[in-house]
Amino acid sequence: AFGRVVVNMPLMMLIIYGTIIAVMWFGGQMVYAGSLEAGKLITYFTYITQIMMSLMMVSMIFMMLTRTAACAKRVAEVLGEVPAITGEGADKNADPADGSIDFDHVYFKYSAESSEWILEDVSLHIPSGKTVGILGGTGSGKTSLVSLIPRLYEADKGSVRVGGRPVAAYTMERLRESVSMVLQKNTLFTGTIRENLLWGSPQATEEELWAACRAACADEFLERMPGGLDTDLGQGGVNVSGGQKQRLCIARAILKKPKVLILDDSTSAVDTATDAKIRAAFAHELKDATKLIIAQRVASVREADLILVMDGGRIIAQGTHEELMERCGIYREVYQSQQEGGSLDG
Repeated sequence: AFGRVVVNMPLMMLIIYGTIIAVMWFGGQMVYAGSLEAGKLITYFTYITQIMMSLMMVSMIFMMLTRTAACAKRVAEVLGEVPAITGEGADKNADPADGSIDFDHVYFKYSAESSEWILEDVSLHIPSGKTVGILGGTGSGKTSLVSLIPRLYEADKGSVRVGGRPVAAYTMERLRESVSMVLQKNTLFTGTIRENLLWGSPQATEEELWAACRAACADEFLERMPGGLDTDLGQGGVNVSGGQKQRLCIARAILKKPKVLILDDSTSAVDTATDAKIRAAFAHELKDATKLIIAQRVASVREADLILVMDGGRIIAQGTHEELMERCGIYREVYQSQQEGGSLDG
């Protein structure tokens, strides 16, 4: 089918221009010999061109039908695809009792054929309401670890529990209503800022919207906008900066009042002072929620109740800032390098 589509246009053009040349050759000789009038030859050209163009359009229709059939087959495959992770067998009325999180000897890899584990033998207990910082290099498994909590992926071995029960015991809707995740690459929809925030909590009042914006330090730039919350965002939020996008997405997550809040390097485009204000607001607005903060800056997680240091899909060290400074060389090295860089910038 692909070969026919490729040769269709060259073949049709060869036929059209070959026919025109043949008519010119034989018709020209006949006109020269006096057996055919020049006006009739022009008429032949007109008829032949119309017929050939019609044939070319028919050929194009067949070519489009071939492409349409291929596209329709692909659309049908997508619509008929069964999700690998479903809520079958879950208790439809069960909600996580609290924000406690447990990883019990968890192993995970993206492809069953892969021989390398993305997460390997991860065991961890996070009490409800605690703030946990996660540090590690690129590819250390930080995002993969937190993605298992709302079941964006399924653990290959071991179990992940939220609120004391395995994540598979909750329906997808109930689990993800209790777990908010703010990514580094944020998504805003076409519409007003208010409409984007209400996606987190459709019943939120004006006061709740502004309280969430203050907690996320979004009120600073919203008050300068002529339309405030009713300011219209371009497609994907093109008329706000990266840091403003991040703060709006954090405000949207706060409005949801989740039991677990996951921030995947979602303050990377925010200055350190604003980052500190946002973390202080979390302690007040979401004091009962468990907060997991993936960050590249030690300053972003320094005050956390527990800090995890990851490398090669494993948790190589965990503890408070003071404990890690004493016994984890990698953590100490990263902290000192960032402190030196900060002093040089100043």
